[in-house]
Amino acid sequence: MTNPPNGPGSPDGEDPLSEMLRRMFGEGGPDPEELRRALGELGGSGTGAGGSGAGGLPFDPSQLDPAMMGQMMQQFQAMMQSSPEDGPVNWTLAKQSARQAAAGQDPTVGSFARKEIDEALRLAELWLDGATDVEATGLLGKAWSRAEWVEASMDTWRRLTEPVAVSMSEAMSRAMKDQLPGQVPEEMQGMLGGLQPMLQNMGGTMFGLQLGQAVGALAQEVLSGTDSGFPVVGHELAMVPVNIEEFGDGLEVPDEQIRIYLALREAARMRLFVHSPWLERDLYAAIEQYAAGVHIDMTKIEDAARSIDPTNPESMQDAFTGVSFIPEPTGPQKAALERLETTLALIEGWVDVVVTEAAQPLDSAHALRETINRRRATGGPAEHAFGTLVGLDLRPRRLREAATLWETIEQAQGREYRDGIWQHPDLQPTAEDLDDPEGYVRRREAREQEAAGLDDELRKLLEGGFDEGSDRDS
Repeated sequence: MTNPPNGPGSPDGEDPLSEMLRRMFGEGGPDPEELRRALGELGGSGTGAGGSGAGGLPFDPSQLDPAMMGQMMQQFQAMMQSSPEDGPVNWTLAKQSARQAAAGQDPTVGSFARKEIDEALRLAELWLDGATDVEATGLLGKAWSRAEWVEASMDTWRRLTEPVAVSMSEAMSRAMKDQLPGQVPEEMQGMLGGLQPMLQNMGGTMFGLQLGQAVGALAQEVLSGTDSGFPVVGHELAMVPVNIEEFGDGLEVPDEQIRIYLALREAARMRLFVHSPWLERDLYAAIEQYAAGVHIDMTKIEDAARSIDPTNPESMQDAFTGVSFIPEPTGPQKAALERLETTLALIEGWVDVVVTEAAQPLDSAHALRETINRRRATGGPAEHAFGTLVGLDLRPRRLREAATLWETIEQAQGREYRDGIWQHPDLQPTAEDLDDPEGYVRRREAREQEAAGLDDELRKLLEGGFDEGSDRDS
């Protein structure tokens, strides 16, 4: 997983050790640098960074105050415990970590910004009415801070990642339970009497912390509620003004045009999700099919656990950072990912075509279209971090082919035919149609004729027509 740009712990640069101490003792806890120096000085000469010390540690554990160590372990154990509702993954910590990661430079959305977003979304709905037959949603537009986006989306991220998260957290806990006790010097075993119960939850805690940081980093990049291609905040027409402002930096495009263009994309996607409920269902079904076949590379997990220094909380974070423990997908997983990728491409391709038509009054529409399409095709740092963590890539790789398909269908059959495809999942184009856009109408007509023929034969069978024919033949 790639950490947020300003540092591994939070946008403000808080490192994992500082974060863990803050969680253990609150804001008034010990200073991380002082603690590092104190631990380095304990044990005197020969026990520094290159010394042997007790059990090869950089200090002599016998010199630690048992009362202080006991208090630290109690606090640490409380952090490692999840609520009964959480299960193997510490989802409570995940949300807290996401909120913290999104908190830096996250101003409260003021009334003026809310008015700008509301006006952009209202205008977008009017313009879309002239570019698509898919009806407006009637939803009220909302302007959110990053923290509000985290709150609104966290349940969806849990649904998207839970099968993988449970497997990953259980594997982490099992590996650390097997590996860590052997790394703790004998003289520390008494102080760490609560180690085993903690290790049972350690994987869920570490995964929850990393997932939260990934979602928090995404909160600094997303432009709207459906920016990931999924309705991760539910059926809410929402935009994130602070991210839109940062997105526009350096584009040399008027802010108003950027807001309207992004509002067009948000409103167009939401029309699909509201009026084609099967679409959201199929997206989740593809993810669940993929997740059901995920297996964890235990060799990598065990290697990571061996690298943990039990005296250094930071090493626990580093051990599982930046490494994917999910092997390449095979068999049914590949089929599920291909179906997911095709569906995301069809959504984004349709949005691209419809918004291009609706955005004609904007002078900068073409430049914005290219910028957005590059962004969707390549993904941002946080999106890559999320993909590494759960093995799930949410980028529509075949966006341009999908846009060409929708343009070809509209030219051949008209807008009503194009938009009517979203009325039923059986009408959805396939990967074959992305390869051969001109053949979609022909293949659909052939399927419909075949289905009509089967219906005729079934009707005759139910009416006894085949029996009468058989009697005459005999």
